[in-house]
Amino acid sequence: MTALTRILAQRIAAAGPLSIADYMAECLLHPDHGYYTTREPFGTTGDFTTAPEISQMFGELLGLCLAQAWLDQQAPTPFALAELGPGRGTLMADILRATRGIPGFRDALQLHLVEASGTLRARQKATLAGHHVIWHDEVTTLPDLPLFLIANEFFDALPIRQFLRQGSGWAERQVGWREGRLAFGLAQPAPQPALDHRLADTAEGDMVEHCPGAAPIVTQIAARIARRGGAAIVVDYGDWRSSGDSLQALRRHQRDDPLAHPGEADITAHVDFEALALAAAPSCRVSAMVAQGALLERLGISARTRTLAAGLRGAALQSHLAAHRRLTHPEEMGNLFKAIALGPKGSPLPPGFTE
Repeated sequence: MTALTRILAQRIAAAGPLSIADYMAECLLHPDHGYYTTREPFGTTGDFTTAPEISQMFGELLGLCLAQAWLDQQAPTPFALAELGPGRGTLMADILRATRGIPGFRDALQLHLVEASGTLRARQKATLAGHHVIWHDEVTTLPDLPLFLIANEFFDALPIRQFLRQGSGWAERQVGWREGRLAFGLAQPAPQPALDHRLADTAEGDMVEHCPGAAPIVTQIAARIARRGGAAIVVDYGDWRSSGDSLQALRRHQRDDPLAHPGEADITAHVDFEALALAAAPSCRVSAMVAQGALLERLGISARTRTLAAGLRGAALQSHLAAHRRLTHPEEMGNLFKAIALGPKGSPLPPGFTE
């Protein structure tokens, strides 16, 4: 039993079962025992490896994509280059390195990172040493400037609520305490206005997930881009519409029971890209969703792979080729991860994206 398990058991005993959203929030961000507040989860010594840690090519190509969007909008100066959930800072370091040869880009940018974890902020500071970085707890404090933003594996960590269709209502899935352990249960069915549109495409017993925190963030980003210009790229694992139970936990690079080790495992859920697009559409131009592998191929990852491979031999070459496959192959990250882009109405979408 983890330290956080005991705290959650006491909370449930005092106030009743937790929503999945409350459970995720405690597991990830509890001030003393939360997963992101107590450790560095990335890389071979952590619990999972993100695309920027697999290969520099991921950040290079997306950085150049954002830089081209900046050029397409007449290179506004100054502008905010921002990342949501920057991890160890690897992606932003690759973006900054890839764009240093673009005239005016580095001089015009102000670097902003949205990061809630003090532990990860310290690592980002070390990774980005030599760059002036401004950190934010949330997107609402980003500056009122043209905004060029990237979010890789950010939305999957936002807490979700889960609902089971029962008649014309929805029974919310909860976390309670039973027989000495955390256990899933269901609340009584009730109407959920936010899910009224899902009554048409679901049947009795179907599960739907709703991320209450995602739409306000996307709405805020889209409004800023509409007002001042810019672009946003979101890459995450998920699909166009929520369907079924996608709650999962990773611990030591292995799947784990989401209730087994609260505070010691990463807990995520698939991103509903349709919900993100609907939140942005009133303000911004929104691209079609594209698989990560297809996007990276459009941006030239195969050519970049060959260029870098020319200087490699042996194990280093094999590792490099394996990284290309892992990022792009349909049976690895290529189809599991998706992307969308936002831009001002009337301006071109970033390269690699179509409507």
